Amino acid sequence: MTTPRTLKYLRKMTFDDLPEVMQGELASYPHPWTEGNFKDCISNQIYSCWVFEQEKEILGHLVISAVAGESHILNLCVYPQIQGQGWGRKLLEEAEHIAKQHRAETCFLEVRPSNKAGLKLYESAGYNQIGIRNDYYPADKGREDAIVMAKTLF
Repeated sequence: MTTPRTLKYLRKMTFDDLPEVMQGELASYPHPWTEGNFKDCISNQIYSCWVFEQEKEILGHLVISAVAGESHILNLCVYPQIQGQGWGRKLLEEAEHIAKQHRAETCFLEVRPSNKAGLKLYESAGYNQIGIRNDYYPADKGREDAIVMAKTLF
C-alpha cells in the first residue's frame, strides 16, 4: 500500500472530496481539470490521488501515475490561501516518495512556461527539461506549450 511519508495531513482522495477539490482547482488554474478528470483518476488504479488537508479543510491535491518503472505527476496543486509557504515542495517530495513505493525509477511532469513558480520549484528539486510538447495546454488565446521535465529517483 502506498503511504505518505512526511505530510501527516495527506490522505487518499475520495469522490466525496470532489466539490472541495474542484473549488481549489478552479481557484488555482485559469484552465483547470474537470470533475470528470478527477473521477476518472480516482476510479483507475494506475493513478494515485491525494488531498492535503488541515483541520478538515482541503488545501491542495496531488495526482500521479506509476507504471512500468516510471511515474508521472499529473496534477500538483496548492490552493491560493497557502501558496508561497513551502507546501508545493512538500507535496512534490510526497509525490516522489509515492513514486518510489511503486518502484518508479524516473518521475516526469509537464509545466507551462508561464508557470514561473512551478518551473523554479521543479528545477530546484532536481528536475531537468527533457523536451517540449507543442500546443499542449489550453490558453486564453489558443494553446501553450508544455515543458517536459524529468528526475531520476534511483
